Amino acid sequence: MPPKVRFAPSPTGYLHVGNVRAALVNWLFARHQSIIGAGGHFLLRIDDTDAGRSKAEYTAAIEEDLRWLGLDWDSEAHQSQRFERYRIAAEKLRAASRLYPCYETPEELDVQRKMLAGRGQPPIYNRAALKLTDEQKKKYEAAGRKPHYRFLLGDEEITWDDLIRGTTHFKATHMSDPVLLREDGVPVYTLASVVDDGELGITHVIRGEDHVSNTAVQVQLYKALDFAVPQFAHMALLKTKEGELSKRLGGNDIRALREAGILPMAVNSLLARIGTSDAVEAFLELRPLAEGFDFKKFGRAPANYDVAELEKLNEKLLHQLPFAAVKDRLAGMDETFWLSVRGNLKTLAEAQQWWDILHGDVSADLNHEERTFLRSTIEKLPPAPWNETTWDAWIAAIKPTTQRKGKELFMPLRLALTGQGHGPEMKKLLPLLGHEKVVERLKI
Repeated sequence: MPPKVRFAPSPTGYLHVGNVRAALVNWLFARHQSIIGAGGHFLLRIDDTDAGRSKAEYTAAIEEDLRWLGLDWDSEAHQSQRFERYRIAAEKLRAASRLYPCYETPEELDVQRKMLAGRGQPPIYNRAALKLTDEQKKKYEAAGRKPHYRFLLGDEEITWDDLIRGTTHFKATHMSDPVLLREDGVPVYTLASVVDDGELGITHVIRGEDHVSNTAVQVQLYKALDFAVPQFAHMALLKTKEGELSKRLGGNDIRALREAGILPMAVNSLLARIGTSDAVEAFLELRPLAEGFDFKKFGRAPANYDVAELEKLNEKLLHQLPFAAVKDRLAGMDETFWLSVRGNLKTLAEAQQWWDILHGDVSADLNHEERTFLRSTIEKLPPAPWNETTWDAWIAAIKPTTQRKGKELFMPLRLALTGQGHGPEMKKLLPLLGHEKVVERLKI
């Protein structure tokens, strides 16, 4: 069957770069399969079983951010609409004696874990609930306790051929029977995800290596529910200078990067290549990244995410972008302005700053001698129309009338006209300012 993958975010917050990397790698794999004629399919699955924390605004934000990145999806599913499917799957596990009720409270389970830790033993559930009689269960329920349900793991070595990690082994006896249903009957991720993968035809599960232990459990669960076990690829996690990336790491959510003027292809270019044997490059579109996709290129070491590297990529892309690619985000700005300033921008947001400099008011900290010099240059201004040769012609006319040269000559002019000691070339800015505004600013 055609390869089919899924990106499965929980709508409990905004996407951060770790989420986006998972989405991007899944998308690139699916599109690579389509390019080679295998018919790849990318499913967006919203994991919204937690009604208390899931919000429609976050679902909308996830979809908006994916569209901004250019990551379109072929189909969409919402777990909140599939509870009946999870209930049927749970009944099947009960009938096979693979799902059993447990009545321990969180506090009691915490005591058990601490006792095991004190003895130097792993925190594995002791399966005490399997020994409860029907009478004991009735007493618990009469006392108001509602059971949660655990999946009975089979005593075997669990093995799969991971597309990144290679052959991976887990001993079931080294793991706790996982909880599949909470006390309120809501399925947890482990069950819901397996049912969705099985029923929706997911052939490849691509995610972070923090899910490896989940995979070991889910391999048995797929089989218990008579689903085909998909192929797995577990990526090494992203790392920053502060440590492992998380939603709480400020500045790394996609909305913040977007608002700061970072381009979507800067994000895609970086996240598609870090952690692989391919060099990080600035790409203007996604297709070349999809064409070159290969799991063999992924390494096992943590992928280093560096905002400084993202900013450098962003600069390279900005300096290449035609006006048509950015005009929708440059309200009121024209192509001549864009082509004049793009070579000096670090983020798209800086374009607005230069637009305001050219059309608003500026101030410069200049002494009396510098102000006198500036006023003396007015009569040397070339006649209109102005173009990119006008600045050099003006400087050439000023030089014979002053002892100033180099930075001492042109810096007071730049400061008076822009309020900035650096930025786009003055030969490009001068025509945008125009004669009237230049004279006005030289008279300070």
